[in-house]
Amino acid sequence: MRIFRTPALLRYLFPEYIWRKTISGKNIYLTFDDGPVPEVTEFVLQQLSVYQAKATFFCVGENISRYPEIARNIVEQGHYLANHTYNHLRGWATETNTYVQNIALCQDQIEKYQPKREPSLFRPPYGRIRRKQFNEIKSAYRVIMWDILTYDFDNTLSPEVGLQRILKQTTAGSVVVFHDSVKAFPNLQYLLPRFLRYFAGLGYSFNTL
Repeated sequence: MRIFRTPALLRYLFPEYIWRKTISGKNIYLTFDDGPVPEVTEFVLQQLSVYQAKATFFCVGENISRYPEIARNIVEQGHYLANHTYNHLRGWATETNTYVQNIALCQDQIEKYQPKREPSLFRPPYGRIRRKQFNEIKSAYRVIMWDILTYDFDNTLSPEVGLQRILKQTTAGSVVVFHDSVKAFPNLQYLLPRFLRYFAGLGYSFNTL
């Protein structure tokens, strides 16, 4: 079962995480996980530029280290780099000290290209983080989840069906998750331009978190 929009009950049970933005006006918050990746992230940047859209990129530190020019381009084009651990770790399967150290390694990479922000932004890979891990990082990071998951990584889902679901369920203030990864790229190429075109046509703006 695919849940495109995060249930209200989950948001209620974990109010310490950011699931969506409570704002006035027609704003949507696009986020991209797992990059930077050659060709894929560059495609995303090109599409965003068409609509003067800004986004938040939750980057894997190892990928920033491999592709520094792409990370630099993200920042230079007015987007925001955020933390997604250095090695895309599963929080539920990782010892707390190891997890926290991995987050710090990623942050070191980010701050080579972007001034430190307090608090910084962090999204746990797979949306999974244990309470003890959260308690260790909460003074330095805001934990960003989402209220719309595009399932662009799911190659068993028709992109046409996926598009209709996310267009229907995205609203003002939504935090939307795409992935700038090799796995997601086929679906991303279909979903992202159409998503941007649709909501830009309705007068929405796309902003960083």
